[in-house]
Amino acid sequence: MLKNFDLTGLKWKDPRVVTRAVLGVLLLANLVTAVIAFKPFGGGADDLRRDRDMLRQQLAQLQTQVARNKKLVEKIETARSQGDQFLGKYFTDRRVVTSTIQGELVEIAKDAGITYQPTTWTIEPIEGSDTLAMMTINAGCQGTYAALSKFVNLVDKSPRFLIIESMVAQPQQTGQTLNVTIKVDTFVKEQGLGAPAEPDVAAPAPAAAAAPGAGL
Repeated sequence: MLKNFDLTGLKWKDPRVVTRAVLGVLLLANLVTAVIAFKPFGGGADDLRRDRDMLRQQLAQLQTQVARNKKLVEKIETARSQGDQFLGKYFTDRRVVTSTIQGELVEIAKDAGITYQPTTWTIEPIEGSDTLAMMTINAGCQGTYAALSKFVNLVDKSPRFLIIESMVAQPQQTGQTLNVTIKVDTFVKEQGLGAPAEPDVAAPAPAAAAAPGAGL
């Protein structure tokens, strides 16, 4: 211990002495707090083990998240690819939709044995899409009940994704032939669809001879 260290000679009433003493105490408190918070001299073995376990847990969580995100990306890519394949297979290009769908319906009518009358159709954009539209076809058919049933069945199985929206049948005064008005929906694709197209009228399709069928 220092022999000449004597606090009795300090002038405690002097504000400068009091201020220095207070600043010294505050500095010492800050140093103690910093040592406790930052542990500059390193933690104990238990602290290091806890830190190691926490880092391992965080790494495992990050690896799990990366794997989950990778699977999600793969699913999105698969869905996009399947969606493009679906559109390419079932949605007809608007540039050829008239001739393609008209030709398909004419062939179905021939196979079913009915007379296919002139057709009108309208094309309207699908809400929320700039590249897809729905085409509604209005057609008239004549044939027996059995032939018309076969026609409906063939339309339902068409790879062109044709949907029969409605049918209105009226029997003729003589014979077993029915006059049918049919509405068919299909879908088209095109870049930058504009305003809805005006109704078009297709050229009359070649008439197919009505096949004999069952009575009404």
